[in-house]
Amino acid sequence: ACTNLQEIPFEEIMSFLESRKKYLDAVCISGGEPTLFEDLPEVIKTIKKLGYLIKLDTNGTNPDMIQTLIEQRLVDYIAMDIKNDLESYNTTCGVPFVNLFNIQKSINIIQSSGIDYEFRTTLIKEFHNETNITNIANWLNDPKHYYLQKFRISESCINQNLHEVDIETAKKFRKILLTKFTNVNLRGY
Repeated sequence: ACTNLQEIPFEEIMSFLESRKKYLDAVCISGGEPTLFEDLPEVIKTIKKLGYLIKLDTNGTNPDMIQTLIEQRLVDYIAMDIKNDLESYNTTCGVPFVNLFNIQKSINIIQSSGIDYEFRTTLIKEFHNETNITNIANWLNDPKHYYLQKFRISESCINQNLHEVDIETAKKFRKILLTKFTNVNLRGY
């Protein structure tokens, strides 16, 4: 789907960030999964030297890198995807095995880090129901911020047969989470 994308040299990115210092104050490191890149700490250090705050978007599969970034004070905010409850994680990710120990370890690291963070679930009609949401509420310790995000189909989606959760159902899910979590919001609705 994305075969004709050109790689942008890091120097070009840094030049752009240097020229926008007066107008921007933060950079979001996203992916794919950015924690898979061994040189991520060095890349972030280079960006932070320009004075930018750093937000990391992660799926939580690489807790060791998350720990390194936190210990080196290279991230100012972390957004971690919570794909589903533990029983449905693999199915939702579309793979036979997700290392749930690493997911839990990342959750624990982030929640005990002292930095600002959010957990978020992108709601998909085929994967999320009241039972899944109740299980998430019972699984996680009350996160700082929890977002239920609206799913949007795009050409790059591998499975084109997925559907968004309607606003009324999303509100029901929010209500379920609010029985255990303090701060739950809808995003994109």
